[in-house]
Amino acid sequence: MRIQWFPGHMTKAFRMMQEQLAQVDCIIYVLDSRAVFSCLNPKFDALTGKKPVLYVLNKCDLVEREDIEKWLAYFASRGEKCVAADSLNGRQRENIVGILRQLNAAVIEKYRLKGAKKSVRAMVVGVPNTGKSTFINNLCGSRKTVTGNRAGVTRGKQWVSLADGVELLDTPGSLPPAFEDEKRALHLAFIGSVKDDVLDIEELAAEMIAYFAKNHTQAFLDRYGIEEIPKDIEERFEVVARSRGFVLSGGRIDYARTARAVIDDFRRQKFGRIMLDLPEEI
Repeated sequence: MRIQWFPGHMTKAFRMMQEQLAQVDCIIYVLDSRAVFSCLNPKFDALTGKKPVLYVLNKCDLVEREDIEKWLAYFASRGEKCVAADSLNGRQRENIVGILRQLNAAVIEKYRLKGAKKSVRAMVVGVPNTGKSTFINNLCGSRKTVTGNRAGVTRGKQWVSLADGVELLDTPGSLPPAFEDEKRALHLAFIGSVKDDVLDIEELAAEMIAYFAKNHTQAFLDRYGIEEIPKDIEERFEVVARSRGFVLSGGRIDYARTARAVIDDFRRQKFGRIMLDLPEEI
């Protein structure tokens, strides 16, 4: 399945980020914990330059803690700052603010010696639907940015201030202009970082079933009460459709509804807390 989605507003977003880079002290790089590696956008590497970076494994409540620990160890081994965050609450607020101050200790001290108090300014980046705006709202303790559980909600820059002397710049989610790794593209589509409207949902569901035929197979079998995942694509849709009652008059299979159900079941954790990317697979 070939996936490509890079609308015009993403080009504008990158341009805006580049223009604002001189105005910020550091970068907060928000990643969806279900697909950490796939959420790493190579274009952000050039954008961040020499700015300090804090990686945030967001939506950590959607995966197993032991898998999160693997990624925390991975980033630590590279000498990079990384924290796990549940996008539904702000329990990591004090820890994250503390790390931002630590990353920017030198510039804070520089201003202190001049008798001035320095606010830490951080640009928040990430691919679409990683929960950047919700993450910011949780840090602020109020709804200051536009949020939504779909790709492409944030379209322009939004500055918000924390009471702790920290200012955050929310930016639109942006994907790479081209996907060189089909597996990473699929994983982004699975978690909703690629707009569903530009995808063939039945083909995407077929890819998802193929994933479960190789990984977490028992969870898939248990969800639909079946004994095995057939090798034939049409038979795979048929067993799921009959399990869910998605059969039309004359015994015909409702492929569209079945495909939508498989994708939604994954996104709603009906198969359990599944992490698509593991550091040992890099």
